[in-house]
Amino acid sequence: MSDSHQERPASLTETPGAAPHPSGMGRRQRRAVETRVRLFRCALQLFAKRGFANVTVEAITEAADVGKGTFFNYFKTKDHVLGVMAEIQLGKVREAVAAAGHGKQSIRTVLHRMVLRLAEEPGRSPDLARAMISSFLANEGVRKIIERNLREGRKLAAEVIAAGQKLGEIDPRLKKERIALQLMQTLMGTVLIWSLNGEPALQAWVEDSFQHFWRAIGASSQESKP
Repeated sequence: MSDSHQERPASLTETPGAAPHPSGMGRRQRRAVETRVRLFRCALQLFAKRGFANVTVEAITEAADVGKGTFFNYFKTKDHVLGVMAEIQLGKVREAVAAAGHGKQSIRTVLHRMVLRLAEEPGRSPDLARAMISSFLANEGVRKIIERNLREGRKLAAEVIAAGQKLGEIDPRLKKERIALQLMQTLMGTVLIWSLNGEPALQAWVEDSFQHFWRAIGASSQESKP
């Protein structure tokens, strides 16, 4: 279907995971958001059960009880369903940047909340986490989308780190970009290992990983080091 025949997709602020504002929407827009959410959730469920490569657009639309053409009103390809996931995750990092800028919470609290929120989507089930990871590795289209969002996410996380260094919470001798990369590696590695075990909940794994991560970068943890 050509772009000229597509309905306007729901905007980034209306992606699943974000909180739409029904009072500010017309009926048609509400229905569009609901349809996009339904397609997204059905796709994730199928990816978890069958694996990304084994799920067709037809299977997604059948599960969502909509016509095949409707899918392309909201997603360019099947790859872009996981692109929405990446958008959601990136939105959570942007929220952390905003929270750091407001100055009402410690940077430790901001980062802690951010990593727990980033674990929400993959933490829905080990099967889903494994499907996401395998699609990132095996599908070039998905990989490009994820790589682009990861780069942006690292830049944003580095802004939060820099704020923590200015406030004296994070060791100023450490490079903010390196810390942001290590934070990402910590979270992604934790999700991978959890996906192979599944118990306890991912949140518990992430909590433990974050505590170790913070001890390595916190300003107080550096006082005894030469």
